[in-house]
Amino acid sequence: MKRRDVLRTGLLSGVALFGAACQQKRPEGGGQPAASAHVRVHWRLATSWPPNFPIFEHGPRRLAELLERLSGGRFTLEVDSAGKHKAPFGVFDMVRSGTYHMGHTAAYYWKGKEPAMALLTTVPFGMNVWEQYAWLFYGGGMELMEKVFRPHGLLSFPAGNTGVQMGGWFRKEIRSVHDFRGLKIRIPGLGGEVLARLGAEPITLPAGELYTALEKRVIDAVEWVSPAIDLLMGFQEISEYYYLGWHEPAAELQYLVNERAFEELPADFQAMLLVAMKETALDTTSEFFARNIEGLETLRTKYPLVKVLRFPDEVIAELKRQTQLLLNEYAARDSLFRQVWDHQRRFLERARQWTEISEYYYLTIR
Repeated sequence: MKRRDVLRTGLLSGVALFGAACQQKRPEGGGQPAASAHVRVHWRLATSWPPNFPIFEHGPRRLAELLERLSGGRFTLEVDSAGKHKAPFGVFDMVRSGTYHMGHTAAYYWKGKEPAMALLTTVPFGMNVWEQYAWLFYGGGMELMEKVFRPHGLLSFPAGNTGVQMGGWFRKEIRSVHDFRGLKIRIPGLGGEVLARLGAEPITLPAGELYTALEKRVIDAVEWVSPAIDLLMGFQEISEYYYLGWHEPAAELQYLVNERAFEELPADFQAMLLVAMKETALDTTSEFFARNIEGLETLRTKYPLVKVLRFPDEVIAELKRQTQLLLNEYAARDSLFRQVWDHQRRFLERARQWTEISEYYYLTIR
């Protein structure tokens, strides 16, 4: 099976490729395929996260463990946090240049290099987790992701989903759209651009700087992830209002892979990597959900003064309107963005019909 076939099917053929590779010309007495039986590979992976960052760093470190076990110690992966390489927003360029073979990051950080990359993390008011995974693995999403990243000498793979992210921690209550004017808020991606249209000042900061920036009022609000992570960051100690989310309904993390490095791997090593990436993506998604349950329980029992609020209906309506205008403007001036967005939009129109009579209906009666 060709590498491109594996990528096109969104990793689904990884297991088949692994099995096929292991059937190639075996040495006498069994063992690994002759082509790679004595090959040893040492790769390096750079993350965008601080050292020992919960959940975010679990994925790549589990990936390293799986690769070593699958390969019998022949495929090792060294994971460097942003605390070591000192460039949390430099992962794209480090992997593209070959300084690192892989990265663990988020695609929307790179929308300045290619606007369509913003769509490959999440879209405000867009697909939920399972709609997005269905689009990626069975709806043609992996093909489009390859089309976006390959011109840069990179391959991109899902690395785990946070699920619905919270709308952020605020020092003041948001009663109308006017309250966003002049508000300095840490928020990346398309969500940040939407708030900018309401007069806010979106700021992108690495995770390690967020608490201090909010504490010292360098920013007025911070959007990070969800209770699983936010409480560990300590935002509940310095903010009173915690808003429900709208901007990141299914934020997919990303494994970036240097294309040339991948193609130089033996076929069975490629398969090991594909299978291990998909396994850790599922594991990360599951852990986020489990830890959010625990985080919400902690928030409600230990921090009763924190107000968990919905944005007012008029604010949500305006956020939706501005989101659609922003997407239309991007699509009008960038053909690749338009291709990816039109594809996502059409898939969501189909998917929501099933979501509404299955998941949504069930939740309303449960």
